[in-house]
Amino acid sequence: MAKRKATKKNSTSKKSKKSLKEKFTLSRQQKVVLGTFLFFLGIALFFAFLSFFYNWKVDQSEISQFTDRSSVPKNWLRKFGAKVSHFFIFEGFGVASLIVPVLVSLTGIYLFFDLNRKRLAGFWFWGSLVMLWISIVFGFIEQESGLFAGVIGFETNDFLQDYVGFIGTVLILAFFAIVYIVVRLKYTPEKIAASIKKTQETIVEDFEQHQATEEANTKSSEETDLEEDPTKKEEAEVLNATKTITLEKEPTNVEEKPVNSTKEEKIVIKSADNPSDIAMEVETVQEEEEVENLSAKLVKDFGEFDPKLELGNYQFPTLDLLKDYASQTGGITIDQSELEENKNRIVDTLKNYKIEIAQIKATVGPTVTLYEIVPEAGIRISKIKNLEDDIALSLAALGIRIIAPIPGKGTIGIEVPNKKSTIVSMRSAIASPRFQNAEMELPLSLGKTIANETFVVDLAKMPHLLMAGATGQGKSVGLNAILTSLLYKKHPAEVKFVLVDPKKVELTLFNKIERHYLAKLPDTEEAIITDNTKVINTLNSLCIEMDTRYDLLKQAMVRNIKEYNAKFKARKLNPENGHKFLPYIVLVVDEFADLIMTAGKEVETPIARLAQLARAIGIHLIIATQRPSVNVITGMIKANFPARIAFRVTSKIDSRTILDTGGADQLIGRGDMLYTQGNDLVRIQCAFVDTPEVERITDFIGSQKAYPDAHLLPEYEGEESGTSLDIDVADRDKLFNEAAEVIVTAQQGSASLLQRKLKLGYNRAGRLIDQLEAAGIVGPFEGSKARQVLVTDLVALQQLLDEEKK
Repeated sequence: MAKRKATKKNSTSKKSKKSLKEKFTLSRQQKVVLGTFLFFLGIALFFAFLSFFYNWKVDQSEISQFTDRSSVPKNWLRKFGAKVSHFFIFEGFGVASLIVPVLVSLTGIYLFFDLNRKRLAGFWFWGSLVMLWISIVFGFIEQESGLFAGVIGFETNDFLQDYVGFIGTVLILAFFAIVYIVVRLKYTPEKIAASIKKTQETIVEDFEQHQATEEANTKSSEETDLEEDPTKKEEAEVLNATKTITLEKEPTNVEEKPVNSTKEEKIVIKSADNPSDIAMEVETVQEEEEVENLSAKLVKDFGEFDPKLELGNYQFPTLDLLKDYASQTGGITIDQSELEENKNRIVDTLKNYKIEIAQIKATVGPTVTLYEIVPEAGIRISKIKNLEDDIALSLAALGIRIIAPIPGKGTIGIEVPNKKSTIVSMRSAIASPRFQNAEMELPLSLGKTIANETFVVDLAKMPHLLMAGATGQGKSVGLNAILTSLLYKKHPAEVKFVLVDPKKVELTLFNKIERHYLAKLPDTEEAIITDNTKVINTLNSLCIEMDTRYDLLKQAMVRNIKEYNAKFKARKLNPENGHKFLPYIVLVVDEFADLIMTAGKEVETPIARLAQLARAIGIHLIIATQRPSVNVITGMIKANFPARIAFRVTSKIDSRTILDTGGADQLIGRGDMLYTQGNDLVRIQCAFVDTPEVERITDFIGSQKAYPDAHLLPEYEGEESGTSLDIDVADRDKLFNEAAEVIVTAQQGSASLLQRKLKLGYNRAGRLIDQLEAAGIVGPFEGSKARQVLVTDLVALQQLLDEEKK
């Protein structure tokens, strides 16, 4: 019984489904009628959309008067065309809306001829996706919402740029373009390569066929000439007979002589023993000579290109320009009594908390001694870590730091400052074999570790460096150590510095090497930038330089500056095509917080762009600040600066802002620093280079032959305001006050906002924005971004308008 009931239920449900399907199935006549209607509707929409591009400015004011028969729009389909076009193009997808008539007409064709509707669904899906993609692309290109992007394209692009930024938007658009090419058009890299190869083969075949045709024509013309001229024919017969007689006298095996020609030769061979044998004609083709590669020939004749040749007699600074502190202090002195005393105090403190130690080892550094302890089995590491303050109290020392555990070792480290610290001289850091023998692009000798080893890193691998620390803890000395390292290792042709010094006194000594190592904007008096307003132009100029270099790398088909310069030195790149040797550019900012306070986003945006993209083309950033707060070192900055140096700071919060972990608040100052490159922290005593030492180095370099001028960066001019007219109050639009209220309420200065809120045309909204700018309500034109609103609320707006009336 239960089975029968279930069977009845199933049959009933199948019948209901079938009847529902039949209910919504069109008959053949209905399909023909509907298909015809959709086909002609698509054509009508196409003409309406096409007319919109010519008449949209005139018809925009007529859209709201749809029921008024006295108004006659210019659109070819009159009011219907104007309304529908405005909806799809202006308020919709912009110029991409032309896909809609095509899809509608295509649907009509499919219904009329009763074709497979699965393919039609695919057309609608991919057509809609392409329409949205094109609309967003035009929104990305256009500066304000308008004809080409439509409201949807502009708003979607605006949304993407708010959440993923400029680079993220580009990547998303590129991803969907590749998806369409691969999935829809079914073009894979292998297929593209095969089609290119096939095209090349076709071209070669056509060329060979053309050559064969020409040879046949030449031969036939010669035979015709012989037939027409009997004299020529007789001479040819005599020559052939002579050639045959000559060959008959020679032996059968004929040796081919090397000929420098690629022409075909015909040789007739007859046997000398049997004259009745048939003569055999042998056709030989000589091999082509190998032509030496042009770049290899240039290198062979002139050698590789040498960028240092212009300053071929340049002398690097000598070590005697740096002060030798080791000879005065005698290097690191090990105080046995201090080590024993510290060891006993550490052991006693841990015993008080019932922590037994199996082994202890001391490593003496310039300013800090590392005590490595191995606790007994079963002791928790966190228990020792929590005793940091108790150990510091027992040792009566400043800056105790516990590393639990030490990476790569099965020990726990306790760093204790020495009572008598040793100065790490810049001379010892530069003279060390680690630095002198370093095979790095931009080697930096930062100082010495706790194990008294010179710490050398490559700026090109970092690829950017963020330095922070409280005032007077060694940031400026650290910058001087970095610049000194590069001056001792790199030729003026290989590296250029862009120095930004808001303090105006820290980097002024490097003015002496302006024509050797510094880069600046054209028509600028001083290479070292001390005026914050000029920093923005310099940063944007570096962005232009970055884009130019990427174009050169693209033309040269290389991935980075190292490969490009190697190719240029090998003379494989033609300077007539704009190619040149590219030096590394190092941007140094001594006080970043001051720039953020005065310029804000105008500085942060180009710096973030350079940090994201400039690594491959040899532009590297070194940014220092004494205020490591989150509004200065923002998330965008931190994300692109994996290499960081922290000098002593005053709080754990500042330490976490710089390093994402604590520790910088426990340093002892005077060049004591922590370095990280996204993994472990390394404690280093920064190499000390004093002002007189830097002065001696710059004097030594500055006294030598230099380039005619500093390295010139691309010229950059800031975008000016959209209007410079002082618009009279009497000439203002009637909707000026209403527009001002809309802008102030929304705190967004854009013409598209006025178009939507006040139902205005494009031109009138643009004029209102110009009038609002002249009145000081909105800021100047800022590219694709909305203008800044300078009035905070409606009360302030009313006060401004009342003052104008007076």
